[in-house]
Amino acid sequence: MSQPDDDSTNSTTPAKKFGLLKKTLPWLITIGCFVFLYSRMNGPAAAQGMSVAAYLGNVFAGVNWWAWLSLMVPYSLFFFLVDSLIVWRVINWFNAKVSYGDILPVRASTYVLSILNEQLGKGAMALYLNRREGVPGWKIGSSMLFIMFCELLYLCAWANIGLVLQWESLPEVFRALPWVGMALVALFAIMLLYFSGRILPNFKLRDRDIMHAFREAKIGQYLLILVLRSPALIAAVFVYAEALSLFGVEISYLQMLGILPVIFFGASIPGPFRAVAVSLWVILFPAYPAEMSAFGLVQHNFFILFNAVIGLIFMRRAQRELFG
Repeated sequence: MSQPDDDSTNSTTPAKKFGLLKKTLPWLITIGCFVFLYSRMNGPAAAQGMSVAAYLGNVFAGVNWWAWLSLMVPYSLFFFLVDSLIVWRVINWFNAKVSYGDILPVRASTYVLSILNEQLGKGAMALYLNRREGVPGWKIGSSMLFIMFCELLYLCAWANIGLVLQWESLPEVFRALPWVGMALVALFAIMLLYFSGRILPNFKLRDRDIMHAFREAKIGQYLLILVLRSPALIAAVFVYAEALSLFGVEISYLQMLGILPVIFFGASIPGPFRAVAVSLWVILFPAYPAEMSAFGLVQHNFFILFNAVIGLIFMRRAQRELFG
């Protein structure tokens, strides 16, 4: 009877451990965030002789939800159109010529899949372009990486603009943003030099398939993505400031401009319920733990769920596109 190969068994153990960590870490982060939120609300709730649930319930009861929906529904639709525009523009640059109307149903359907797993959403996009245009999956992956990097640049840029406009009114920790911005600009400059072949000519990472979009990209294309993305953030500043007032907390548009890009950084951290973003609201507004917890929970999670509803509307057409 043959014995198992110890070397092969040992070689798969790190991969299994990494896979387990990848699955559990988002949940651990979420649990930690909710413990933090509970601890911040427990004291004020006890001072009023209420449980945390009742304390939070009072906030929900005081919100004009019809007014809130009148802000969030148009904003979610507008974001979907801008987000699809970014995907359409990048795919037409680096992958294949596809119409904006053809991108809409597939992009919408990825929102449904992304609730379960972000990678499933990217996989659906790759499958669509592979079946329709014969585009290899690695090229789509390269385009998605390009979009993610542009998102990082755009959020950092707007966070620094907001900081400059509201230097005195934002928390002192935000004074680190210019240093982050300078580091990111330096990284961007190095990337442009590297992918154009001007530095590190013997370092062959640039030649890998997954780097296709970065090899092809010109500086003007990065800048255009930042410009095309910006209307969604400007709309979000207005919507989030007005929505926050419905929860009893007033903030100026300029203050929201400084805060919101940082919050969106937190929302990009994987985990259920966008717990990191919710916690950031409470950290930034410690005097309103219940209001900011309620606001963060409904604001970020409604956005995810409504986008999924948009995806369901387009799902039948997307299935036709994917499976014929």
